[in-house]
Amino acid sequence: MASESFDFAAQALRSGDPDRYLATLVLPAAARPGITALYAFNADVSAIRERVSGPQPGEIRLQWWNDALTDKGHGAVRQNPLADALLDTIERHGLPVGTLQRLLGARRFDLYDDPMPDLESFEGYAGETASTLLQLSAMILNAGEPVEPGDAAGHLGVAQAMIGHLRAFGYVSAQGRIMLPWTILAANGVRENEIFAGQDSEGLHAALSQVAELAQGHLDKARNAIAALPTSLRPAFAAIALLEPQLAAWKTRSSSAFAAPPDAPDWRKIARLAWWGFRNR
Repeated sequence: MASESFDFAAQALRSGDPDRYLATLVLPAAARPGITALYAFNADVSAIRERVSGPQPGEIRLQWWNDALTDKGHGAVRQNPLADALLDTIERHGLPVGTLQRLLGARRFDLYDDPMPDLESFEGYAGETASTLLQLSAMILNAGEPVEPGDAAGHLGVAQAMIGHLRAFGYVSAQGRIMLPWTILAANGVRENEIFAGQDSEGLHAALSQVAELAQGHLDKARNAIAALPTSLRPAFAAIALLEPQLAAWKTRSSSAFAAPPDAPDWRKIARLAWWGFRNR
């Protein structure tokens, strides 16, 4: 079933997380199926809130994945093609199950409406989700051996999460959620009811601009850390080729903080990824 399962994972990733799907196109062919399965698993988990009626069924779905990772209570887990591809990847590359379980634990936050408390909490959340994917991707490229010290994954993961939530600020706030650090928003005089009402303000723009500068700092550190890596590991971090122009576009936008900034067409993203891959061989 494995071959069909990996094909299914690729299609699921393409529809559920297009940018990460495009980033897999610059991976070595041998590593692409495993990293694609990893990303598709994350796309499925990150979309749970969108598919359920409330936190409880979301918790049940997260528990299903947790049990699937440890092969408990679900004799037919392998009948799920995404789970089949993920478990095959874990076995083939010796990925640490505990790391993926921590990712599931961090995703519990997505199911509830509590605001992200502060910068430290956000960085911890990003570390257990986005950075984890990058670290495990590099591990797959490294023949299953851990990759240290993880600075590239740490900084790029936080930048990826910040940029993603800056771009999705209007969409997420319309759901009654605040995923960017509340302390930064509150320090600029922003109130929850203003955010949920879609009300622009100077304070909101100032707060989001501070987050953008933090994201830029993490991108800069990630770029330096990636340059210090062996060339064989760098393809795991190709997403930086998409994140840098996305952050630049967000900074130069002139519309509301709640409006989604324009994004480049896929062909341009593919060209950027290909050029980045060529320069980092």
